[in-house]
Amino acid sequence: MSESTAPQASPADRIAAGYSFTGPALELGALLWDGACLPDRGVRVPLAVLNRHGLIAGATGTGKTKTLQLIAEQLSASGVPVFLADVKGDVSGIAAPGEPHPKTAERAREVGQDWQPAGCPAEFLSLGGIGPGVPVRATVTDFGPVLMSKVLGLNRTQEQSLGLVFHYADAKGLELYDLKDLRAVVAFLVSDRGKAELKDIGGISAATAGVVLRALTAFEQQGAGVFFGEPEFDTADLLRTAPDGRGVVSLLELPAVQDRPQLFSTFLMWLLADLFAALPEAGDLDKPKLVFFFDEAHLLFDGASKAFLEAVTRTVRLIRSKGVGVFFVTQTPKDVPADVLAQLGNRVQHALRAFTPDDAKALKAAVQTYPRSEYDLEELLTGLGTGEAVVTVLDEKGVPTPVAATRLRAPQSLMAPVGAEALDRAVHASPLHARYGQPVDRESAYEKITAEQAAAEAAAEAEAARAEASRAEAETETARPHEPRRPAEKPSPVQQVLGSGIFRSLARSVGTQLGREISRSLFGTARRRR
Repeated sequence: MSESTAPQASPADRIAAGYSFTGPALELGALLWDGACLPDRGVRVPLAVLNRHGLIAGATGTGKTKTLQLIAEQLSASGVPVFLADVKGDVSGIAAPGEPHPKTAERAREVGQDWQPAGCPAEFLSLGGIGPGVPVRATVTDFGPVLMSKVLGLNRTQEQSLGLVFHYADAKGLELYDLKDLRAVVAFLVSDRGKAELKDIGGISAATAGVVLRALTAFEQQGAGVFFGEPEFDTADLLRTAPDGRGVVSLLELPAVQDRPQLFSTFLMWLLADLFAALPEAGDLDKPKLVFFFDEAHLLFDGASKAFLEAVTRTVRLIRSKGVGVFFVTQTPKDVPADVLAQLGNRVQHALRAFTPDDAKALKAAVQTYPRSEYDLEELLTGLGTGEAVVTVLDEKGVPTPVAATRLRAPQSLMAPVGAEALDRAVHASPLHARYGQPVDRESAYEKITAEQAAAEAAAEAEAARAEASRAEAETETARPHEPRRPAEKPSPVQQVLGSGIFRSLARSVGTQLGREISRSLFGTARRRR
């Protein structure tokens, strides 16, 4: 048959050909085309490109969390450690095998999946020990002024002033471990004794210090004080694998603090920034060292300062070369700043709703971010069912794959939270619990400044007491009546003898000999025996 008469490949075939990778890949699901699910045309993502970051987006109830779970458990099975924030507490089931269910069996049949129940090795963490999980703490110094300003809600000027506080503490060897350390340094720098310390570099106004101190107080009243201190969590513990080679899934359990989104989102950013600072350059790897999932990602960017957004963008852009992948999970792509969104090469977009003009605008904006497609994306994105998504990823050469409407596989782990008792047993059995379970309070800025202030106050009180004693003595001397002088008395015969020159000469001779004897006994040079 000539080339001119050869049958043309169908759109479904052309799309499926874009996902026929040669290396290891995660199975996402089966291609949807023209209303049918095609189980023999799989949609996959290469394992090696998962450090190129990604986005999982979609309206509430469309299956974002299950997609996250599906990707995470396959990463673990491939030996890749995973970190994910469990904001609502419904991902903890990844630690337990799934339970057979007719809907699960039907989904497996539709997408050609050999579904077998399987859990993942999991580690449960919590912020400062609030809620179940091994406590994750950070020192104030390591947290830094930019992230601290974000979590305290400071403006740009206040953020710069806080940077001066951190600079001063570093220069003077004042360790900022917890919030009382930071409060002590701020209060000292606006005190009469501390104002001169920052005079050459601008200083801190009393108004700015007041804002910072009030923000710290409000922050502590939310229970945030336990998040800062020692022992500080070592982010290298997120890179562990189980004895059987599977990657450990570290779940930060956040239901107990889900009403403080600014706090936990900033802590997640600290974890990522700390990993970036600690890991060496890795280049292109066969698989990532860690994949990091930001659930409810819009909370990370709400009200963020320009400096914070710049820090997020820079970290996301550069951490790829450290072998770390980052996935943002949110309702719509517009929740993620454009500079960050541009770094996300792997995308799983669940259904979007267009009930309002703003929704319609967001839908059009989302469509414009996709490469040219065989689908009518506006119609497709509003018509997807639960557990279905539009997928495009990077192939093994870093080129975007064709847009593929996909019916996603079912997770093999439990699609419900594990019980409280099972979670508690897992936490106390963890080797990390012995290292991080109990807080430690070492001497730091608060103790040093408090001791210095106490010493200064004691010295001032002593000086005041001496001045008061001198004043009282002077008043007593002034008030004492003057007595008339008495006539000099004539010395007695004995006094006359004692005062004579001969007697004084004899006394000096005897005293010199006695003095030598005393000196020898004091310095250990005993007299020679004759």
